[in-house]
Amino acid sequence: MATITLRRVRKAYGSQTVIHGVDLDIAGGEFVVLVGPSGCGKSTLLRMIAGLEEISGGELAIGGRVVNALAPAERNIAMVFQDYALYPHMSIEENMGFGLKMRDEPPAEVARRVAEAAEILKIRPLFGRRPGQLSGGQRQRVAMGRAIVRQPEAFLFDEPLSNLDAALRVEMRLEIAKLHRRIRATTVYVTHDQVEAMTLADRIVVMNAGRMEQVGRPLDLYRRPASLFVARFLGSPTMNAIEVPLARDGAGGTALALPGAAVPVGSAAAPLPAEGPVTLGVRPEDLAPCEPAQAWFTGPLAVVERLGAQTFGYLDLGGDRVITAELPRSSEARPGDVVSLRGDPALLHLFDRTTGARLN
Repeated sequence: MATITLRRVRKAYGSQTVIHGVDLDIAGGEFVVLVGPSGCGKSTLLRMIAGLEEISGGELAIGGRVVNALAPAERNIAMVFQDYALYPHMSIEENMGFGLKMRDEPPAEVARRVAEAAEILKIRPLFGRRPGQLSGGQRQRVAMGRAIVRQPEAFLFDEPLSNLDAALRVEMRLEIAKLHRRIRATTVYVTHDQVEAMTLADRIVVMNAGRMEQVGRPLDLYRRPASLFVARFLGSPTMNAIEVPLARDGAGGTALALPGAAVPVGSAAAPLPAEGPVTLGVRPEDLAPCEPAQAWFTGPLAVVERLGAQTFGYLDLGGDRVITAELPRSSEARPGDVVSLRGDPALLHLFDRTTGARLN
């Protein structure tokens, strides 16, 4: 499968720039997920790769061939859309083979490829039906099958699961993962769903306001986010972020002045760059109940969420500050109960309170 290379790729609508000089190398067979909030530019970037949006600046290459000036049909890519884009008057078999017929492929070759794709996706029993007779999950399988039969150099997915209910999203996420393991196709996948990103991607590209905020393997981004934006975008519930004073300790190191304790976070050999307040980030699963004398945070529970496998408590620190912590599954805590929490200093994340950049 083909590589995809973006060099200083930019998109502007008149005087408004929406993609700001993206540089990205996607290896052959790699599954890359573009993720970010609505309006961050992820779908625009995907459409530029597909040729559905013109590139305002920079260079895009697929399989080593610069494709800036090529029409979508000449790029040998296949795209799976959010709304399936199936022809309602055609049968499922006709929908899957239509693109090959338009390329004047021999009927026997069309039938062979359609049958192979149907076998992979287990949709052969649907051949005689039309799209309107299928469920959302079945239609998405057909859309994926139509892409597979083309044998493209790369697959592009634009939020393909967003129209499905929660159970179907899980089912189709597994189908897409199995499909990629089977055919090892170069894949670029757009979603705003962090669970899809974390479970499907070889690498995640976190987009923010038309720029790449961070690129890396899912767990690397989760464990060491480069910015507060990435830290709070990945993870559910989101990472806690509170402003905390920072001061030098007597040994020349640095400590966080938390409500219940001073927690060392920097040594004399590796001090943090500032003494003023910083934004402390700590994930809910990295906090645990403790004895009051050992606590970093103590306060009443405003809300307790029991999700079956997990229980989350929202600790009210006053002044609109709330800390979320994962409580023991067997916890009997109720709203109003006073709880004490602490964590592991090695799992704390510190960010510049102005720029959001990582400090530690």
